Amino acid sequence: MVGLALTSDSLLADNQEQASFSERLVESALERTQHLVVYEGSYRNIDYPMGDVPENIGVCTDVIVRSYRALGLDLQQLVHEDMTAHFDEYPDIWGLTRPDTNIDHRRVPNLERFFERHGEVLAISHNPEDYQPGDIVSWRLEGGFPHIGIVTNKKSADGERYKIVHNIGLGPKLEDVLFSYPIVGHYRYLPASSEVIAP
Repeated sequence: MVGLALTSDSLLADNQEQASFSERLVESALERTQHLVVYEGSYRNIDYPMGDVPENIGVCTDVIVRSYRALGLDLQQLVHEDMTAHFDEYPDIWGLTRPDTNIDHRRVPNLERFFERHGEVLAISHNPEDYQPGDIVSWRLEGGFPHIGIVTNKKSADGERYKIVHNIGLGPKLEDVLFSYPIVGHYRYLPASSEVIAP
């Protein structure tokens, strides 16, 4: 009985820690909407690790990277390390022969693969209740362009859906766009505390 109690307490603590991380991720994403960011995704040399493009520019993936980074989690480093060890597992779209710390974490298909490999892959549905605050959703826009955003705790005007923080061209915005484009990915990435580094 003691062992079961300890296991139950441990699971409860883990669930509370994950809920806390999700809440802080949402807060971090919402904070991104306070920044003036020009949509610009050209290739740039970026310091590694914890590197970033100038804070006044960015694309949809930068919203994800910066939101996690504010919580001490460096997707630039994590994606690079995973791609270095498992390069063949990542999309072969850009004709690269090795990882590139300047751009890999800024590409939606790479983030999708990283979240598939290290996060929880969740159902893709048209049921708004399946999408919870802190979840990551990716879409394909017209022409097949990939896009990605973070589910928040703010509801749509009709109260039916959670709004998304994303950058689709006008900087980080909080908008009711969950079902505006075809969803291709739905993830929950709540890292273990050992993975989080000091911001």
